[in-house]
This record gives sequence, C-alpha cells and structure tokens, in this order.
Amino acid sequence: MNPILLIAAILVSWLVFTWLLRVVKTTLKTAFLIAVIVLGLQVIVGIGPDQVLQAVMDLPRLLQELLSESS
Repeated sequence: MNPILLIAAILVSWLVFTWLLRVVKTTLKTAFLIAVIVLGLQVIVGIGPDQVLQAVMDLPRLLQELLSESS
C-alpha cells in the first residue's frame, strides 16, 4: 500500500473520530442540561415533563398566531 495513502487514511479516520467524539459530548451535555431543567421545574414549580413537552409542541402554533396578528 502506498505510504502517502496510508497516512491520509489515518488522518481522515482520526478527524472523523474526533468529530464524532465532539458530537457525542455535545449531545450528552445538552441532554443532561434538559434533564436538569425539567427536574428543576418539577421539583420547584410542580410542572411535569408532559406539560413542558406540550408547551414546546405548542410553540409553532403560538408563533404563527403572533405573526398573523401583527400583520
């Protein structure tokens, strides 16, 4: 095998691996942050995860209503 091709393949593999690690790390941080926020809302205010999810799912409709009222 050509040594230049081998070095290029190792370099590309390393770049893809480090990119994948960054994506997984960011995903886990975001998931942990969302879990902490939902748990905090539930403990402090008494808002459950189902209410938070329903509010998030209603956001597009609310934004559409706000935009249609302003025009």
